[in-house]
This record gives sequence, C-alpha cells and structure tokens, in this order.
Amino acid sequence: MRLIVPHPGHFAALKEIIGVKEAEGLQEVEEVYMAGSPVVMGSGRATLHAVHLEELKEQADYAHQHHLKLNIVINPSCLGGAHLTFEGYGKFMWYFEELSKAGVDGVTVAEPYLIELLSDFPMKRIISCIAHVDSPQRAEFYEDLGADTITVDTNINRDFKVLDAIRKAVNCDIRVLVNEGCLYKCPFRHAHFNLFSHITATRSSLMNPQAHPLNLFSDYYFDKCISIRVRDPSQILRSPWIRPEDMREYETLGIDDFKISGRANALNWIIACMRAYARRSFEGNLLDLLDCPSELRYIFYVDNHLLGACLNQWKNCTKMCHDCGYCNRLTTNVLGVVKT
Repeated sequence: MRLIVPHPGHFAALKEIIGVKEAEGLQEVEEVYMAGSPVVMGSGRATLHAVHLEELKEQADYAHQHHLKLNIVINPSCLGGAHLTFEGYGKFMWYFEELSKAGVDGVTVAEPYLIELLSDFPMKRIISCIAHVDSPQRAEFYEDLGADTITVDTNINRDFKVLDAIRKAVNCDIRVLVNEGCLYKCPFRHAHFNLFSHITATRSSLMNPQAHPLNLFSDYYFDKCISIRVRDPSQILRSPWIRPEDMREYETLGIDDFKISGRANALNWIIACMRAYARRSFEGNLLDLLDCPSELRYIFYVDNHLLGACLNQWKNCTKMCHDCGYCNRLTTNVLGVVKT
C-alpha cells in the first residue's frame, strides 16, 4: 500500500506530517501533495497557502531527505481557454520547468493538453479525479497521452467490476480517493469544480488577466449539498468513501495507491486521517474522516464498526437505488444524530 497525504502547503505542516510518520512508523505514507501557485492558474479545490518557488525547493529537498515524494496539484476543470494561447503555452512551460528544477516528483492535472506538455519534464504525470476517468476506455486514452498514474472518478469507487476492468486495461498505476464525502453522482460536481477553478486563481493569473475578484453571495453548490443530506441522510451512506479497514479489498484488484482528500483542512485533522488509513483501522464516527463537507460530523454520527459487512453488498450493487433500498435500511441502523 502507498498512502498519499494532503499537505496544506506551509513548511511547518510538512515537518509535522513527517514527524508523525517517522515517530509512529507509518511507512505506508510515501507521498504528500499540495496546490500549485494560484498566480499561474486555479485549482479544483480550495487553496489556503500559496508556496513560492524558493520555498518549494526547500520543501522538496526536506521531503526527499525523509524519503517522501512531493506532488503538486494543478487540476482546474476550466482554464478558460488560456492554455491554448501562445502566452499560456509559454507560462505553463515556464512553470513546469520551475517545478522540475525545484525537485518536484509529480504533477497532478485534469486537462489532457497539460499532460502532453509535461512530457518534456522528468516529473510523474498524475491524472486527477477531476478528469472523471470512469471506464477502461477513458483510462486507456489518458495512458496513451502519457499518464503515469490515474486517479479514478470517485463515483466508481464501489464498482469493482469497472475498477477491475480499468486495472486490466492499462499498465500505469491506479489511484483511488478514499475519503471524499461528495454525493454519489452529484449533479453539482462539474459546476462546483469550475467555480473553484476560477475563484482560486488570482486576479493576475493567466486565467483571469483582467478579471475583477468575484463577490460571491454564497456557495450555492455547497449549501445544496449540505441541505440534501440533512433532508436525506441515506445520501451519506451512498457517498463512495472507502473505510480504512476495506483497503485490502482494493489491493486484491491490484490497486495500491490510496489518496486522502482534504488539503484545505486543519493539519490535526489531516494527521488523524493519515493515522487511520496507515493503520487500516478507525474507531468512532466515520464522518470524522470524511472531507467535503466536513460539517456533517457535527450533525450526524456513523459508527464505523457497524459498517464492517457493507462493502460486500456495495461490491455487487447495481446502483439502482429506487429498487434496492439497502442504504435506506442501513441508515436507519447505523446513523444517529449528534446531541448538543
């Protein structure tokens, strides 16, 4: 098993992650990832700390001293066409060159064109889950473009037939995101990623050269996401997260890369998730491990030990929820309301 851990971006966080890894013997932790510079482009997730190139080299060197790989995530779902301009080509090639010189081990992208640009550099090319690889055909497409690792669409996390087909169709590494708590087949997913792609880019970035800062009155998609699950808590159980105890089932398919979501969360939460997944065991409210939306842990309680037999059902699930009813019954049995 190879565990990929989110890194908020500041040097102190990296040192603490490595300190816990070494002190507790969490040898499964092999890689950390953090956001790229918002001055160049946005990101598919919130970015809390922008790292300058000088500090990035220091962090890469420190990670390598402790036998840890450093991955930079550059995965906006929308680039506004900027990547297909002469200016965009020049800026991206310059940035990738700087990442390479800084000692970055891999770059995670969602845009196919950027995969081909990265072919000129020695860094690993990693496909983001935002590329929505959900079939062997799409996996083959990205491998042909030059992908070294593919992070599959979280919507197929419990579809073992498709996961097995993807594993057999390509030679590159397959990576799964273990603790994303998004709605299964979320209708807001594409639009929400597009929103983040633009609001996480600075005004001076290539994506927003003359744009005024957005003055959002709310995050409509996030608010709807929360309200849907408050009204229908069974959606929490249908979300395609993976319990720490269930990772062995994925290893039987030949999937060895497990990525923890949540680089915009607090460091103590990240370390708690790292411990649980490295040890393949967790006691308590499963929602304490889930990213996006983390607020649900203050509303509901799901005892992780009560979910031990669920994967056997989900592995063979047809995803025809209106006929099945399993998650509805499961919700009644395992989900409680947090008392204030």
